[in-house]
Amino acid sequence: MALGARLELRQGQSLVITPQLQQAIKLLQLSNLELDAFVDAELERNPLLARDDREAEAERGETEVREEVRSDASEASESSPDDLDVRGADLYGDASPGERSTGESAETGSASGMAVDWSKATRGGSFEGDDEGLERALAREKTLSEHLHDQLAVAAMEPAERAVAVSLIDGVDEGGYLRTDLAETAERLGCAEDLVERVLIRLQGFEPTGVFARDVRECLMIQLKEKDRCDPAMMALLDNLELLARRDMSALRKACGVDDEDLRDMIGELRSLTPRPGAAFGGEPTPAVVPDVFVREDNNGLWRVELNADTLPRLLVDQSYHHTVARGSKTDAEKTFVSECFAQANWLVKSLDQRARTILKVASEIVRQQDGFLVYGVEHLRPLNLKTVADAISMHESTVSRVTSNKYIATPRGVFELKFFFTSSIASNDGGEAHSAEAVRHKIKVLIDAERENQEGVLSDDRIVEILKETGIDIARRTVAKYREALRIPSSVERRRTLKEAC
Repeated sequence: MALGARLELRQGQSLVITPQLQQAIKLLQLSNLELDAFVDAELERNPLLARDDREAEAERGETEVREEVRSDASEASESSPDDLDVRGADLYGDASPGERSTGESAETGSASGMAVDWSKATRGGSFEGDDEGLERALAREKTLSEHLHDQLAVAAMEPAERAVAVSLIDGVDEGGYLRTDLAETAERLGCAEDLVERVLIRLQGFEPTGVFARDVRECLMIQLKEKDRCDPAMMALLDNLELLARRDMSALRKACGVDDEDLRDMIGELRSLTPRPGAAFGGEPTPAVVPDVFVREDNNGLWRVELNADTLPRLLVDQSYHHTVARGSKTDAEKTFVSECFAQANWLVKSLDQRARTILKVASEIVRQQDGFLVYGVEHLRPLNLKTVADAISMHESTVSRVTSNKYIATPRGVFELKFFFTSSIASNDGGEAHSAEAVRHKIKVLIDAERENQEGVLSDDRIVEILKETGIDIARRTVAKYREALRIPSSVERRRTLKEAC
């Protein structure tokens, strides 16, 4: 067979994510601090971009984008996702209504037709530095807050307990001490104070040992309990730390009921403990959280969802300067540069506008879904996932996921990350409302804890499945086994053997 060159025509389809679309997706998931840094870099790189500082305070009320949501929990789910109330002009540019209506241009590329070679951009538009950013992120020392949230992610808690835990973690300072009043936390979250206390006890079992203490005495006591050294003499020493500070050894010996040698050993043991358990973490100080969205209840019983104008970059394309430099361009390189800067500036203004409207739309739907939490408190959090929100507002799940990353919402019950409102669920076998996974896990624990008083004795995983299905929870046996193992509960065979040995 002879070899030779020939031309061949083929037709095919492929999905290509352009650099411009990549940048739009990246914009959507940036936090407000990261967005400010990105915009500053673009302003420095692109001479046709400028900040719109004209009467910013006066215009804030006129260019406000908001949505009103019913505050009645029973009616919240009936609200239409299309009740968007957009007042005033564009926040950032002159995008047409058609480009804004679906809230999806950040995903589908609203600035089609603008040929911009992002690979030539030295700042803002280049992705060549992403590897270095990833390496820095991996090498960065984990903060105490991140360490605590990682442990919370694998802890078996009900939705209400998890919500309380998130609030308490936010109240821990860099030393590991809890600076939040429990009564105030309970009132803000709309739950009983004993629930907050129970959650606190569980959180005090997190690493590093001694974290979530409210004072030095409690911090040292938690560490001593882990070492099984919290005897009456040591407790007396902890109750008289002021005597130790004054080095009043005779008073300490009398208070603890020990001799000199024992007292020296006890003091040495205290000195081996860590009075600031959170000091081992930290690296960079945690910046103050600035909410991206506000939720307020008005006089008509509606939830008013508003973007935080202070976190929104206000940009415009300097048209007069563009005309000036365009007329003054002589060479092809100069004309190409001006054309690319103009196209990129228009795209950025429109993309920022779309980003803001997408955040508002997602946040408004979350408020509708979790209206019970806002009205009644943390125990009324509903099971919620990305797909539910995405289907309600006609967006893709990946878009909702990006929007809820590193975005915060200020509610009457506090400031929460948007991801806080998403909880897993178990389907109902009678067609009713789904059950929270944490609540199902709790039911399994209750059933097993009651085995001693139960006439059936030790329950197998299959029997637990049957009992749960009788209560309307559709769950598989492997899921029961997974939840049981997460709760560190032995199998039915091991529990039956332990029960026999105890008898």
